[in-house]
Amino acid sequence: MPRRHPFLQTGGKNVDIALSYREYGSGAPLILLHGNGEHSGYFDSQIEALSRAYRVITVDTRGHGRSPRGTAPFTLEQFARDLRGFLDAHDLKKVSLLGFSDGGNIALLFALHYPQRVDRLILCGANLYPTGLKPLSLLAIDAAWALLTPLTPLSPGLRRRAELLRLMACEPHIDPAALARLTAPTLVVAGTHDVIRARHTRLIAESLPDARLCILPGGHSVAADDPAAFNRAVLDFLSET
Repeated sequence: MPRRHPFLQTGGKNVDIALSYREYGSGAPLILLHGNGEHSGYFDSQIEALSRAYRVITVDTRGHGRSPRGTAPFTLEQFARDLRGFLDAHDLKKVSLLGFSDGGNIALLFALHYPQRVDRLILCGANLYPTGLKPLSLLAIDAAWALLTPLTPLSPGLRRRAELLRLMACEPHIDPAALARLTAPTLVVAGTHDVIRARHTRLIAESLPDARLCILPGGHSVAADDPAAFNRAVLDFLSET
């Protein structure tokens, strides 16, 4: 069984909240970033396999899991700044990032802003802009966001749900040409039935100078659909020299 630290929190310079996290194993640091509306428990099926070789740190994004919402903007750019504060607080100079869905988008934004701090990237179900999602998925998100927005004064729960929907409906906005600046080796992963358009996933991989594309059977949550295949793909990539 992996070594498991107790629940911990940390803040960082210029960060208004303390991000919750858990840490497992030892070795080179590997940060796991969950998706929209989820928490670090999404990666439960990855922890044992990955922590045999790496110091795995699962982080709850601002306003997710045990991390408080705080007062800063609820945006992917802010989440990337939060991650920088987290790394600073732990004196983590350079890390590998594994991000699922919005976690992948946060990882991309972080790498664009702080490329010197990224060793390797694993992007699972990431997108560069909202229309990277399949039309029916985006339509459902837009409709739910429009419906909930007028109701946000009624309860904190509705306000939170509307904020989460806004993230998917309006963010990110990453220029594919900007990815040419990223030299970190990158694994781009998606499912055969992902909510991200297949051509959009290919665009991400083709826009990165040093990327591998991995399509696994399953939907958007391929890490949960087939943990063994996903873990094997990640470990094979991380062990490349």
